[in-house]
Amino acid sequence: MYESTVYPGVTEDECIPVVERVSGLKFNEDFFAGYSPERINPGDKLHTVEKIKKVTSGSTPEVAEIVNNVYSSVITAGTHKASSIKVAEAAKVIENSQRDINIAFVNELSKIFNRMGIDTQDVLEAAGTKWNFLPFKPGLVGGHCIGVDPYYLAQCAQRYGYNPEIILAGRRMNDGMGEYVANETIKLMLKKGIQVLGSDILIMGFTFKENCPDVRNTKVIDIYRALKEYNLNITVYDPWANPTIAKREYGIEITNELPNQTYDSVILAVAHKEFIDINITSLCNSNHIIFDVKGMLDKSLIDGRL
Repeated sequence: MYESTVYPGVTEDECIPVVERVSGLKFNEDFFAGYSPERINPGDKLHTVEKIKKVTSGSTPEVAEIVNNVYSSVITAGTHKASSIKVAEAAKVIENSQRDINIAFVNELSKIFNRMGIDTQDVLEAAGTKWNFLPFKPGLVGGHCIGVDPYYLAQCAQRYGYNPEIILAGRRMNDGMGEYVANETIKLMLKKGIQVLGSDILIMGFTFKENCPDVRNTKVIDIYRALKEYNLNITVYDPWANPTIAKREYGIEITNELPNQTYDSVILAVAHKEFIDINITSLCNSNHIIFDVKGMLDKSLIDGRL
């Protein structure tokens, strides 16, 4: 029995032949497989594992029933027994791909409305008054699921001779948002007459999402790397992230302590709860830029946001 976090993107057709060759055992005669895709929301204290309905499956109907009974004994939200392992894995992949595409759509809207001088968050708030409007917000899409699973689906589609368009278009949009935030910040600095070369910039947040320590596939690194091209002095502050892991995985220095200096620009990249009570303007020079990636701050305090 395995979960998608153990073999991410590895299908039954790929996994079973390897096991057979290595062990000499025959699938569904000498050994069987049970599978349940991971469904968890890091940092979410409300939707914990036992409160999220679990999709289960097995390589035979009998094994599927055993697997389903095991999960039913611990998952209070209940289970859904899929008709096959392939269906269970496909469900996992499209859950994340659907979210990725929806976020890509509002990210594109953000770029459009920014050019039109319209606040995207205001537009989404107005549109959200309709009962069936989907409440997605623009932002960075990282992590080990949403930013990765669409590529598995796209690769599988290409194996079957189909070139996916919407899935990969969404990925291109979301993968470019870190660089977009960096470039927008630089433009705002120039408009205010702030010297870019050698300026001091604070990036608040480095994890891939708020209130969790996970830095896997964080897109904040894209903001950092794009800004580095302008020869700036960048400080990355994140009370949740492990500086050792950040150094090992990305080669950058981050701090868990709020710096005792002021900056020419501040980018609020992650909506950690610790940031709510910080007086952001106290971290800024008299002439400064504040870019709010997450739409966390009052509009009167900021110069730009998605």
